Amino acid sequence: MPIRTTIWLTLFFVLVVFVLGAAPVYAQLPFYTDDPAVTEPGKFHFEFFNEYDALQHQEPNLRQNTANYKFNYGLPHNLEFDIDFPALAIYREADSSSGIGDTDLGLKWNFHKNTPGSKFPALGASFYVEFPTGDEKQQLGSGLHDYWLNLCIQEPLSEKTRANFNIGYLFAGNTSTGVIGVSTTRGHVYTGGISVLHDLNARLTFGAEVYGGYDSNSNLGRKQLQGMLGAQYAIHQGMTFDLGLLGGRYVASPRIGGQVGFSVDFPDVWKRKPMEAGGIK
Repeated sequence: MPIRTTIWLTLFFVLVVFVLGAAPVYAQLPFYTDDPAVTEPGKFHFEFFNEYDALQHQEPNLRQNTANYKFNYGLPHNLEFDIDFPALAIYREADSSSGIGDTDLGLKWNFHKNTPGSKFPALGASFYVEFPTGDEKQQLGSGLHDYWLNLCIQEPLSEKTRANFNIGYLFAGNTSTGVIGVSTTRGHVYTGGISVLHDLNARLTFGAEVYGGYDSNSNLGRKQLQGMLGAQYAIHQGMTFDLGLLGGRYVASPRIGGQVGFSVDFPDVWKRKPMEAGGIK
């Protein structure tokens, strides 16, 4: 997909957001470490981010632009259905390629919520299947079906500060998005992440994250370790603006990159709730 088309699609979604309005958002952008929360039953959640990365030593690949679209729908019994797909552009020394990447379908379950007096943190789990819809010859897709299980944990550290932990295991395939990620021929990849988030006020949240992936067989893949500093600002009731600055080491991580995005809930348009403290939940 050309970058100009990506920009027009993004502007269209922004327009839809402002026309419909929404309720408070509890999104995880810009961080890769997920939280256990799910979308309320019968409601839609949408996230978009655009990330521009300078790559590690991957000549002739020099830079990558990832525009990712994610849709969530809340199901009964604390379940959520997810679908997301990226539009990628990879810039090389002599040429470039662009188009749709691999498509993810997932199911997430928030099986324990953190309540006052509870001895256990909030817990959730997600299972994703990634389909090889991207052009493998152009490095836009892996050419593999991926099967990924992820455990999400959230522990409140104070009234305004919380920590999220992820532990994941890729049964088959790889974690690559374009030329970024742990690339393997058959799996198996261990992933993990830690993010700490602090609500500065009712609209603004800051956070930091460490995220990575490890392939126990070095002949199959590439290690990944990266960090991010990010912020989320509620610019409209139910809509947030997200910024992130990231960098990492090992070939599977970007050398340095920046991310801009937004997230929004689409509940019943007749119901408007007051802004709650904290942007990222």
